Amino acid sequence: MNGVELHVEVGGEGIPILGLHGTPSSAAMWADAATELARHGRCITYDRRGFLRSRLDGSVAPVGLDDHVDDALALLDALDAVPAIVIGRSTGGLIALELALRSPRSVRALVLLEPAVFTLDEASRTWADGLRRRVLDAESRDPSTVAEFIIRDALGDATWDALPAALRETFAGTNDGTRAELHGEGLDLSARPREFGAAELAALAMPILVVAATDSPDPLRRSAALLADLLPTSETVQVPGGHLIHPADTAVLAFIDRHAAPADA
Repeated sequence: MNGVELHVEVGGEGIPILGLHGTPSSAAMWADAATELARHGRCITYDRRGFLRSRLDGSVAPVGLDDHVDDALALLDALDAVPAIVIGRSTGGLIALELALRSPRSVRALVLLEPAVFTLDEASRTWADGLRRRVLDAESRDPSTVAEFIIRDALGDATWDALPAALRETFAGTNDGTRAELHGEGLDLSARPREFGAAELAALAMPILVVAATDSPDPLRRSAALLADLLPTSETVQVPGGHLIHPADTAVLAFIDRHAAPADA
């Protein structure tokens, strides 16, 4: 896609469901969710540009929001999967939102799992700016620890320490993609993150579900709530647990089933 090779996994039949993972992450971390989502439609997940099985030959050239949206749109077109229900978690939620704004015809419905949109209020922006500075400092000391550092810093040591060893190893494989995004444009930890205007958000007409978690850091929950207020077609739900919200949560599956019928049904 767009000159890069992406690792893509497809399962199930019916309405297309596109899953966009966060940063640092991989479609490998959506395996269980993808199996469940495939019972509700044709589930498409992939490692985003630079991550794990879509690595760019060790390159950490800057990758930005536009690159990820271009890749997602090209993938949907290549798989004849338009319009799709698009699910994005964290940074994937930011990408999903931009995809819907740029190409609303490509999105039947939108699911945003604590999307990494931190420009809607000063407190969230300050939190994200501080995290970016600390991650850049960690990169300068040991680039191989960037993914681990983000999890520990943003979500707490307990979250990292509770991860199985195999999952920690998977996170290590996302370092190049994470570093590439740090030096790109428009993403949540970019020097210049995407600024969303109230008018453009209000123009989104497709059904939208915004999901927040009870135990997430306050900036993540607050940003989700602020974004939902600006999306007139959105509904919100709060689920137990932390920021790594299950993409096949029962609330998500119920939303998918409600909006999977053909538009003229």
